[in-house]
Amino acid sequence: MPLAFLAVFFAWPLVAILERSLVLDGRLDLPLDVLASSSTLEVAWFTTWQAAVSTVLAVVAGLPLAWAIARFSFPGRRLAEALVLVPFVLPTVVVATAFVALLPDGIERSVWAILLAHVFFNVAVVVRLVGSYWSGLDARAWDAAATLGAGPARRFRSLTLPALAPALAAAASIVFLFCFTSFGVILILGGPRYATLETEIYNQAARAFDLRTAAALALLQLAAVALVVAVAGRLERRLGGSRSARGARAQRPGGRERAWVAVAVGGTLGLLALPPATLVERSLAVPGGHGLDHYRRLAEQTPALLVTPWHAILNSLLFATIAAGIALAVGIPAAVLAVRGAGGALDTLVMLPLGASAAMLGFGFLLAFADPPLDLRGTIWLVPIAQALVATPFVVRSLAPTLRSVDNRLREAAAVLGASPPRVRREVDLPLAARGLAVAAGLAFAIALGEFGATVFVARADWPTLPVAIFRFLGRPGAENVGQAMALCVVLMSLTAAGAIAADRVLGRGGWRS
Repeated sequence: MPLAFLAVFFAWPLVAILERSLVLDGRLDLPLDVLASSSTLEVAWFTTWQAAVSTVLAVVAGLPLAWAIARFSFPGRRLAEALVLVPFVLPTVVVATAFVALLPDGIERSVWAILLAHVFFNVAVVVRLVGSYWSGLDARAWDAAATLGAGPARRFRSLTLPALAPALAAAASIVFLFCFTSFGVILILGGPRYATLETEIYNQAARAFDLRTAAALALLQLAAVALVVAVAGRLERRLGGSRSARGARAQRPGGRERAWVAVAVGGTLGLLALPPATLVERSLAVPGGHGLDHYRRLAEQTPALLVTPWHAILNSLLFATIAAGIALAVGIPAAVLAVRGAGGALDTLVMLPLGASAAMLGFGFLLAFADPPLDLRGTIWLVPIAQALVATPFVVRSLAPTLRSVDNRLREAAAVLGASPPRVRREVDLPLAARGLAVAAGLAFAIALGEFGATVFVARADWPTLPVAIFRFLGRPGAENVGQAMALCVVLMSLTAAGAIAADRVLGRGGWRS
């Protein structure tokens, strides 16, 4: 099932893109004119440098909190680790809208807004990866340097940075990949002035109907993403091989350290809380004060949509539920095979959709499923399938550790007592893996709920999802449209947070550990 799902809904759309890019009238036709054009070079350059600058800023912003969490034990440490992950699971359209509400006029749709939104998203990557690695470093070298008279600045420059180099490189490569393929943030905050490869694929395919140019850009992005994924994988392998075997035990901060830890933790979390808080405030803002007017209008017909906004909410819940079911149906067999050592290659294949462009996947869906034998373009099924394709890797990553933790001797004892393989799976594996399944289902639901890049390509006008509805409201002038977009963002943020919290509650009870 996993191989069939990936072959039909991942490989086939990619082949359709390659065919549209490279084949013309039955012969090979390289789209060199598109790739070498000045407009393509400008878009590629902006895509690269904004991702590079966003990466540097995210690393710099995440280091103080990574240091505090890695080196010190303080009240609320686990809560801080959990809160810093909240921005990472928020839908991109929600974050982009939050920055539109937060930033002053003239900056809310600019390069600065794009960079800040990318930092907001990716601080969690830096804190988790670098902080985890930092906590495992041997502190004796720092103690020896301090004994020899080296000050904090020199120890950081001469010891800390070189020791953290593998983790910093790995975190930077992952953040660069996320920023390079960013879609919702660029589309909403960049507007028509700023375009990346990701948004230009959407513009050429969905707005200009120039499928050849869109396919050529998708091919260029696919090559760039493959290169970044290869570099990230190599750096992660170096990270795993260079980690110190002796870690420094977290200790209570003392003296000036207490103040620095408070600044690092409180300052970072306070800044991360600003966009969501502003979003809530703007959703309640009405002429003359605050109220629930924008929320009441969600049940009314609006020119921005063919249906009421509440229908978009119900559509999202329906699609996310179906997508989570598909992701579980595909991800559970893949996780079982990976745990049993029979699916190493399959495990890699399941992770590939995370490295692919969401806009490219959506565009590939339009090309691959427009004709028989599998004509799905006029149906609603492309939306949950696209969402499931993005959510499946998270199901595998959530469920595999739980399955690995099951002692195989329990299965063997049940078999000796006469239990058939189906009964062993039902009475041994399923109860022990129930928490992992709950986590996987919660994450898949939350991710599908906020998926925007592929959904905006394939969603029907009469079946919009929440992210698509928000995007359409933001594309229309008027304070009422903006207010309804803010209200929908709060609803989507609440639903996503509920799914993430439900998963985290199970996670916190020991069902799964990252």
